[in-house]
This record gives sequence, structure tokens and C-alpha cells, in this order.
Amino acid sequence: MVRYVPRLADGQRVKLSWPLTIYRYNHIFWPLDASTTPFWRRFDYAMALIGSLILMLHNEAELRYLRFQRTNLDTLLTGMPTYLILVEFQLRSLHVLMYRGELHQLLQTYFGSIYVDRQTQPKLFGQIERKLLPNRLVALLYLLAVSGYVIAPITMLITKRRDFLFPMIPAFNVEPLYIFVPLILSSIWVGLIIDTLVFGETTLLCELITHLKGRYILLQQDMEASIEQILAARQRPLMAQQLRELLVKTLRQNVVLNRFGEQLESHFTVRVFIMFACSAVLLCALGFKTIASPTGTYIYPVWFGAKTVELLTLGQLGSDLAFVTDSLSTMYYQTQWEQVLYYSTNPRENLRLLKVVALSIELNCRTFYMTGLKYFRVSLQAVVKILQGAFSYFTFLTSMR
Repeated sequence: MVRYVPRLADGQRVKLSWPLTIYRYNHIFWPLDASTTPFWRRFDYAMALIGSLILMLHNEAELRYLRFQRTNLDTLLTGMPTYLILVEFQLRSLHVLMYRGELHQLLQTYFGSIYVDRQTQPKLFGQIERKLLPNRLVALLYLLAVSGYVIAPITMLITKRRDFLFPMIPAFNVEPLYIFVPLILSSIWVGLIIDTLVFGETTLLCELITHLKGRYILLQQDMEASIEQILAARQRPLMAQQLRELLVKTLRQNVVLNRFGEQLESHFTVRVFIMFACSAVLLCALGFKTIASPTGTYIYPVWFGAKTVELLTLGQLGSDLAFVTDSLSTMYYQTQWEQVLYYSTNPRENLRLLKVVALSIELNCRTFYMTGLKYFRVSLQAVVKILQGAFSYFTFLTSMR
């Protein structure tokens, strides 16, 4: 059973960032290679089914805890963050498994024609990596948070205590060691699998958005350089034709990028909606427990910080991509077609050039946005509204306490 190996158009293997490398070894969510046999595909889905059953077990146990603690706000909110994270994960993971084949196609297109390679474009690649530094911080914070669930069993072993990793009340007797130990091991697996999906999928989405934006920038730079060459050569009978052919070539590349953007938005729109929809309540619960129990576990404040930076990073990258696509129509208008018409001596080509310029502007008059089911746009404005909503819920809970 082989996981999909990203390769460039020339067959060269892509060196993934460390968060994506960890995410690739997630045994459920990263798509399988096309050469995987039907037996191993069935085995992979069987493993995913077993994992789903473990998640359902934890869901029922954590929900039982919330039901038993519903009269005590402090203890109720102790279990609320982990339960919300679990439910969000279950919804997102179900969608990932349903559309894992589409993700394989999306990744093939991305690495084959969109990905900005370090060797061919070192300067732009460095700019992209700097843009993704906040995302790397998010991955580190999530790993730091989940380390608490890995260290807890070791602490229990040293102190000879029996505690659950998550606030839960199982429906069965867990006193026998042969039941308690598998339950703790399954809880560790749940923490790790949730953590790798949370930061891995966010990293993947951020890289897809940033490299797509980089391709739009390259498109503009290449066109401007070619226009300068046309004006410098000043072959007056051919200038209009040369610019028209350049615009047609650029438009075709532009259409490829636009279609990839639509494919990207179509694949992630449901999971982005789930992520953003759960964020306000989750941040509220995490913030409340952080303030109410500042000397408690470090997991809540670290997860709160990671979630906040994650949303701000996605919002910033979404706004950056929207800004670049919004400037495309201006880019085509500023192709110095007026100077070409001034020097050109071919009236027929001049008219054809004007038609292509008008068509280019019209085709790129719509700004591209990542959305959550078309309900909201992934932008800084949307993230600010989520943070405001979380603060409002937090103020309400504080007043009730």
C-alpha cells in the first residue's frame, strides 16, 4: 500500500514541507497511489472504518460526560473544547474520505502545473515560504498541544493513577486493565490523528492558495517582460500582431489558473465551512477555560493560540489571493496597447488587438474568493467577525459564571 508521491511535470519528486510530510504518513487521509491494488484499497478503507468506530466510541463517552455535567458550567466547559474538536474532526474526515479521489486529482494538477519549484523560481519560492511561516508556527503549536496527551499516560504510569486523557464517562466498566489500557491507547491515537489532520490539511490549503497566487504573479511578470521586448524591437508592421498573440497565450494560461482555483474552491468549500462554523464556539470555550483555570493544563491555551493564528493565516492568504485576481483586469488594461497602436502600421491587426484587450478585461473582471459553501469568503474580514463572535460568547459565559 503506497501513498501518493508528489511529482513535478518532469517526473522529479517534490520535497514536501515538514507539516505535509507528517500529514502524508497519516494512514487515512492522504490519497493512495494510482498503482495500489484493489486489495490494499479495501484494506485501507477497512482501517478507516475501524478508526471511525473508535471515534464514535469517544464521541459517545465525551457526550455522556457533557450530559452528566450540564448543571456545572466549569466542568461542562472542561469537556466542551475536546468534544467540539472531535465533532469537527469527524465531519471533516468524513468529507475527506468521500472525496479522496478528487483530492488525488487536485494534487496531481497542483504539482504538475501550479507548484512553484525552488530550482526554477528560487526568489519567488523564497517569498512563498516566508508567507507560510505563520502556518509553520501553527503546526508547531498543534504538535505542542497534542504532546500533552502523549505525556499524560507516562505520568499516569509513574504516579500509578488511572485518568482518562479526555473528559469522558464510558458506558462500560473500565476498571479491568485489559480494557483500560486499550482505551488509553485509542485515546492517544485519536489525539494524534486529529492533530495531524488539523494542521496537515490547513498547511495543504495554505500552500495551494499561496502557490496559486505565485503563479498569477509569474503570469504578470512574464507578460510585462514580453511586452517590453515587443516595444524594444519595434517591428511596426508586426507589433499589434505580436501583442495580440502574447495576450492570447497569457489568457490561455490564465484560464488554466482560474480553473484550478475553481477546482480548489470546490474541493475545500465544505471543509472550510465546517472549520469556520465551529471556530467561534471553540475559541470561546478554549478562552474561557484558559482564563478560568490559568494554572491548569497547557493544552487549552496552546490550542487557542494555534486556532487563532490558523484562522488569521487563512484569512490573510485568502485576502491576498483575492487582491491578486482582482488586479488581473487592470493588468490586461495596462499592457501598453496604446503605444503599440501608436507605432503599428497594420490597421487590421490593430482592430483585432483591441478586441482581444476588451475580451481579456471582461473575462477577468470577477475576483476569485475561497468560500465556505458560498456562505462567506475566506478573508481577514471573515476571521475578524469570528473572533468578535467568540469574544461575545466569552463575555456571556463570564457573566454567567
